[in-house]
Amino acid sequence: MLSEDRLREKLRKIEALYAGAVTAGEKAAAGAAAERIRRQFESASRKEQAEEYKFSIPDPWSRQLFTALCRRYGVRPFRYPRMHRQTVMIRAPASFVRSVLWPEFEELSDALTAHLLEITEKIIREEVHEATQDAEEIDEPRRLR
Repeated sequence: MLSEDRLREKLRKIEALYAGAVTAGEKAAAGAAAERIRRQFESASRKEQAEEYKFSIPDPWSRQLFTALCRRYGVRPFRYPRMHRQTVMIRAPASFVRSVLWPEFEELSDALTAHLLEITEKIIREEVHEATQDAEEIDEPRRLR
């Protein structure tokens, strides 16, 4: 299985986990998982008042993931004038943000970051130089008094 296919499968499993999938068949149905999460959001919206949340996500890939995840579940991401590009605002029930949206985002972001790191290291190793580890740490030079 290609690394991209493995990543896609992992992302589906993460979504199924937050959708409350119980059986193996439910866990395999990614589209149904998204629909269940949308229903959780709608249910929480009827029970609780939406609160305004401010997220600061400096990494553009993570921010893109977060806004896409919000839109997928019916949450509208926005920004007020003069806010930094890394700021993403949403209005949503606290229980939904705490138990579904933010934890799922963190897991998806971790999976994507690991995948991007793997691809980047491979390309650098093959096209630039085989040594991709961090710079060596050495003692500081002695200072004159």
